[in-house]
Amino acid sequence: MILERIKGTREIKELPPQELKALAQEIRTFLIRSISRTGGHLASNLGVVELTIALYRTLNLPEDKVIWDVGHQSYTHKILSGRMAEFEELRQYGGLSGFPKRKESPYDSFDTGHSSTSISAGLGMAQGRDIQGQNYKVVSVIGDGALTGGMAYEALNNAARMKKNFIIVLNDNKMSISENVGGMSRYLNGLRTGSGYNDLKKNVADTLDRIPLVGSAMIDKIKRTKNSIKQLFIPGMLFENMGITYLGPVDGHDIQALCKVLREAQKLDHAVLVHVITKKGKGYRPAERNPSYFHGVGPFDVETGRSAAEGDYPSYTEVFSRKMCQMGERYPKLVAVTAAMPDGTGLTAFGKRFPDRFFDVGIAEAHAVTSAAGMAASGLKPVVAVYSSFLQRGYDQVLHDVCIQNLPVLFAVDRAGLVGSDGETHQGIFDYSFLTSIPNMSVMAPKNLWELRAMLEFGMEYDRPLAIRYPRGQAYRGLKEFKQPIEYGKGEMLYGEADVALLAVGSMVSTGEHVREKLKSEGVSCSLANGRFVKPFDRELVDRLAEKHRLIVTMEENVLQGGYGLAVTAYIHEHFPQVKVLNIALPDAYVEHGNVSVLRKELRIDSDSIIKFMKDGGWL
Repeated sequence: MILERIKGTREIKELPPQELKALAQEIRTFLIRSISRTGGHLASNLGVVELTIALYRTLNLPEDKVIWDVGHQSYTHKILSGRMAEFEELRQYGGLSGFPKRKESPYDSFDTGHSSTSISAGLGMAQGRDIQGQNYKVVSVIGDGALTGGMAYEALNNAARMKKNFIIVLNDNKMSISENVGGMSRYLNGLRTGSGYNDLKKNVADTLDRIPLVGSAMIDKIKRTKNSIKQLFIPGMLFENMGITYLGPVDGHDIQALCKVLREAQKLDHAVLVHVITKKGKGYRPAERNPSYFHGVGPFDVETGRSAAEGDYPSYTEVFSRKMCQMGERYPKLVAVTAAMPDGTGLTAFGKRFPDRFFDVGIAEAHAVTSAAGMAASGLKPVVAVYSSFLQRGYDQVLHDVCIQNLPVLFAVDRAGLVGSDGETHQGIFDYSFLTSIPNMSVMAPKNLWELRAMLEFGMEYDRPLAIRYPRGQAYRGLKEFKQPIEYGKGEMLYGEADVALLAVGSMVSTGEHVREKLKSEGVSCSLANGRFVKPFDRELVDRLAEKHRLIVTMEENVLQGGYGLAVTAYIHEHFPQVKVLNIALPDAYVEHGNVSVLRKELRIDSDSIIKFMKDGGWL
């Protein structure tokens, strides 16, 4: 087995060309079998096997630096950098991350997890290299999907000013190029990338530039003529016109061709973009047929490609999806906006039923929010469905474009709280804090699937900015007997007793239910209230709890700083100084990857940990 002989970059460089194809096949077989057990990002990683091998053969890693945009396609990179044995614990607590992590390996040069960042990071790294007089190569690998993010173009705009080598690899797994254009571009590419041609261009320009009065004018004339011809034949003129040399397209599954173009790219003394055509899911038929499904997948059967069933209960995303379709029938002004996540946010069904009222703006959260603000200003009712951690990328637009104008945009904030295996970059644990800091923004969190439906109905009639945040995974079906009508700024008393009061919001209401049951079995009288509104919180509800209980325990799946608990605590300390308040929340830290139940226990927000903390701290 060739893969077993790979101990580092030296072995990859020394492999004879005839063994490279077999190595790629062995890597694919390993990835399919490994991810079928642990889950992970499959389709994207199967598509970049040959590209990764070519990078390892042509660069001197880890001295040279590769930045993987998003980073979910870095599995082959991790295998070739000596971490194959760790794949048994991929994305598990304490195990190998599914994304590049600098603390994990010197081969991981930059932490990534969100899209469209690699060119900016690579450019900054190359500038740091040049200022310090160093001489390593910097390569930013970015997908065509990530090029829908505006940040990538901001970086390209500045990359054109580079005076030393900086390589951008565009991993294109969607764009098709017709045969005639592709053939001509490959011909011209071979001419333009040859060292002799580039040397000739530089020598001619230098010679002409020394001719008094007419030299510079002749150079400009030649450039204009040359560029007008290139406009007809070369598909990369967007980049060429920005001052970035375009090489390609090249077959992303031809290792020899990839190595050749990467070596040529390293000879240039400025920014260069290498356009690579790949196929998502390459080598595994189920992933080739349905790459979106196998983008991020749980454990599955290798033979059939079918995932292990998660149960009969719907997820919160599915509840949202069905409710949106129902409301779409009744509200003709309802429009839906997503940033390249129609499947993940549950808007695919709405888009099929109401195509004229569905807008997928690509990986561009800032644009998604401001375009929704424009729709709201025109009289529509936009719903922006977005993951909690991705909404961070639109914070300025929420504040500046939605809330200052008090526009009726409804944010459906999915994957809120702990999301598990994707780790620090994807945990949705900051949205209470950054959303509640914005004037005019109201924030709600449902305790179960019925309450999510009711909150969405409420949101359709609410004429100001509103965010409804809900967790990943199966929707909670407990507490179904409690269905008090939604009233703005009002919570819900579930169980009223004395002594200790649990005041929980969102996903922590079910945890509060379990805490209450266990404390009652130990003889502790315990009330439970559902906050419903994180902002504004129900002051009348807090007044009632403070008047009858010696201890109030706030519970939220958000960081403590700036969250629900501290706002409630400040109010109680001002008006009821005799009442003790205990805040159960997440620490002021980034939370690594792992199973959500494991993370909740480690972070002490599960029911047993909360009770133990209350006992050990003398709260009971």
